[in-house]
Amino acid sequence: MTDTGKTDSGKKVFRVIGMMSGTSADGVDAALIDTDGYNHVVPGPEHFRPYTMAERQSIKAAYAAARSMAPGDPWPQPLCEAAQIITDAHCQTVSQLLMQSGIGAQSIDLLGFHGQTVLHDPDRRFTLQIGLPDQLARQARIDVVFDFRTADVTAGGQGAPLVPLYHAARVSHLTLPVAILNLGGVGNVTFVGADNQIIAFDTGPGNALIDDWVHRWTGAGFDRDGVLARAGQVDGTVLAQLLDHPYFNASPPKSLDRDAFAAGPVQRLSLVDGAATLAAFTARSVLAAARYLPDAPHRWLVTGGGRHNPALMAMLSDLLGVPVEPVETVGLRGDAMEAEAFAYLAVRSRLGLPLSVPGTTGVPHPMTGGRFVSVGA
Repeated sequence: MTDTGKTDSGKKVFRVIGMMSGTSADGVDAALIDTDGYNHVVPGPEHFRPYTMAERQSIKAAYAAARSMAPGDPWPQPLCEAAQIITDAHCQTVSQLLMQSGIGAQSIDLLGFHGQTVLHDPDRRFTLQIGLPDQLARQARIDVVFDFRTADVTAGGQGAPLVPLYHAARVSHLTLPVAILNLGGVGNVTFVGADNQIIAFDTGPGNALIDDWVHRWTGAGFDRDGVLARAGQVDGTVLAQLLDHPYFNASPPKSLDRDAFAAGPVQRLSLVDGAATLAAFTARSVLAAARYLPDAPHRWLVTGGGRHNPALMAMLSDLLGVPVEPVETVGLRGDAMEAEAFAYLAVRSRLGLPLSVPGTTGVPHPMTGGRFVSVGA
């Protein structure tokens, strides 16, 4: 371990890089933090490495191949190919972050490697994140913590969301209650109450449906600045069809696979009306989620790519009736939040601390998780 120091309470401080490749498959986020795995968090450098179009296509092929898999099945070829691509991209991201920040690999204690989720089906107690942690550890010359979700799912939890304990650590100084809304490929919310109660669950679609829709029409990866959604009209009939899904009437804990929702009803719409309607679908799913929170948050803080979509943010503000703001308004980093979270969880894993609790995933009791691979293994 590096000599990063100790907190005032005597806890060891670790220097860790966390990485996240989300369900939107746009690229790899990496962020360095110094943390004790409790409430001490000091953010450091961050870096984003976008996937090429060919890499994204390989990852999406892995999504399709994984749909028919059962626990214990060998990986089909598309998963093996995507796992190599993902690992190479993560190796490059770590190298680029360290090079740009002038930090040597020997000063890093751990890598938190989430991998790429290609299938998430907690009802079958099956979640699958692909990547090659042994290879990552060897090439980066840094110990790796990986496989963060399996222990939770095996114990009967949803395995998601896993970022809430990190959210809670970062907003503990704010006036509570607050809600932290992550709009990645899938949406999820963390509620932190005045008594530090933590409730979390997936809200519904995030950006995945919008991104896929825009890519189908234009070849672009997403609706930049919400231009398309702002130019379109929401189709109320199609929106009602989209919202007629049993997920929204299910009580938490609950979580979703990226492809849990189909955009079939949208197919008859124009590009801009489809973008507007799918943005409204995401916003309305957040409103539906709000009724499951124990108290009304006095503000919603938004992280993830969705906070860059002004059309979506305006819809959320109108529906929720309280301030809806990017997390940067309270000094946090929305683009790095999930990567930071998996750095934090990597430390908690090594300390044997919980990564999830009953209020976040429905696991029967506070649950640690993650697996460890050493450079010297």
